[in-house]
Amino acid sequence: MDKANETYVLKMDSIAKEYYGNRVLKGVNLHIHPGEIHALMGENGAGKSTLMNILFGMPVIHTTGGYEGTIQVGGETVKIDTPLKAMELGIGMVHQEFMLIPGFSVTENIKVGREISNPNLVSRIFGRSMESLDFKAMRRDARKALKTIGLQIEEYVKVAGLPVGYMQFIEIARELDKTGIRILVFDEPTAVLTESEADRLLEAMRVISSQGIAIIFITHRLDEVMAVADSMTILRDGEFVARKEIKDTNVVEIAELMIGRKMEKLVDDTTQDGRTIRDDEPAVSLRNYKVNMPGEQVKGIDLDIRKGEIFGIGGLAGQGKLGIPNGIMGLYPTEGQVKIHGQELNLGRLGDALDHKVAFVSEDRRGVGLLLDESIEQNIIFSAMQTNKKFLKKIGWMNLYDSGAAKKHAEEMVETLDIRCTGIRQPVGSLSGGNQQKVCLARALTLEPDILFVSEPTRGIDIGAKKLVLEYLTKLNRELGMTVIIVSSELMELRSVADRIGIVSDGTLACILKPDDSDADFGLAMSGAWKGGKKDA
Repeated sequence: MDKANETYVLKMDSIAKEYYGNRVLKGVNLHIHPGEIHALMGENGAGKSTLMNILFGMPVIHTTGGYEGTIQVGGETVKIDTPLKAMELGIGMVHQEFMLIPGFSVTENIKVGREISNPNLVSRIFGRSMESLDFKAMRRDARKALKTIGLQIEEYVKVAGLPVGYMQFIEIARELDKTGIRILVFDEPTAVLTESEADRLLEAMRVISSQGIAIIFITHRLDEVMAVADSMTILRDGEFVARKEIKDTNVVEIAELMIGRKMEKLVDDTTQDGRTIRDDEPAVSLRNYKVNMPGEQVKGIDLDIRKGEIFGIGGLAGQGKLGIPNGIMGLYPTEGQVKIHGQELNLGRLGDALDHKVAFVSEDRRGVGLLLDESIEQNIIFSAMQTNKKFLKKIGWMNLYDSGAAKKHAEEMVETLDIRCTGIRQPVGSLSGGNQQKVCLARALTLEPDILFVSEPTRGIDIGAKKLVLEYLTKLNRELGMTVIIVSSELMELRSVADRIGIVSDGTLACILKPDDSDADFGLAMSGAWKGGKKDA
């Protein structure tokens, strides 16, 4: 590959994208040479997916106003407004979620949409759609593509039941079989592979690039980038940070570039004094803790969360952080030992955590957290009414709804959390995302918990609402002594309010850091490249 003449197979310049007033890309550049393995790096929300959606002409881009900037493929300025146009330009993609048809053979999956056929008597009368499939030619093409990436499998085998690693390679073979492929995007390709499968995939990437095909490698695993990539582009908060040659950088610098930003505290906390955090008395204790939550598996964690602290749990998407509270609340199959204030939970019993005064604000507020057709009042009080028998008054042998107490409490929560609404009778489904989040929080607090788990507390809400929610969580901790555990993809908010932050990577606890630890430490831990041992802040 001759880089001296600065030829690029792909140039994306000054790419900007706005969704409903929110600028998610702010003048991003991506330049890639033929035959180059180019890593695209950044935290969740950095803009990687949006940039690739633009490259592929995805409908989500063009139904929301399009994009700004220019794209050149092979030196020619192009407008990619459909996925078909991207394919015609020689751009392919290997998806993290497999796009294979289980009932079809390996050959049929590789050739789907590009079948080879021969004319016959019927087709001469009724047209080309009636031609006979040339299975011999298609098998020959499939064998060639499989051989290129070194996958030893018979091309007539059905895809159903094959190991995950094989499916990933068949996806790659399908893209390679397309004529004129110039750029191949790998989106987190090793996320679902074993270590040996991942090594084989990286080797296949080298073989593909040696044929002059450029590879865009989207990953958060720094060790893989250092092993296979030639160069990299780093995005942060929708902005272009740097383009680096791998030989000129190292994992510490990359981690700092991915994470580094001005440490502007979202919460100005002046109430540290007088707080008691008990090192000798864990509020939550996990031992060999495993949760089978699809996409967020926990694979064995030991962790003690101290009584009276704000503990942050961070990590990239799909690494297991969300599985931790969902398992404790009994929402997914769980193994190991969980103790709340020294008492062991019955993990097989839904609701046992609630009985131990643990409350949970789910990351899925619309799916799990709220009754969208019901009023704000009903959403705030229904859990406490069922679990704690609150807002009920006993008349004889009957428990009747205490509408006066419920109304008073709901109105107090609306005022305290500044829930913007027309009144407590308004259906929750008609509220904005930020106000729905506040209703979820109000419902959890109505349970009067000792321990509060909050997952993604500020997802989808504006900076003003973020500040209010985080300040209120801090206030609960400081004034009531409540142990608060915040699970978040927003590292900045964890570093603003948490006493300690546990970083989860590949279903395990990489380390526990202090909020003021270096950007490099956080970047390395989140990228699966932490080598500092089990650091415990």
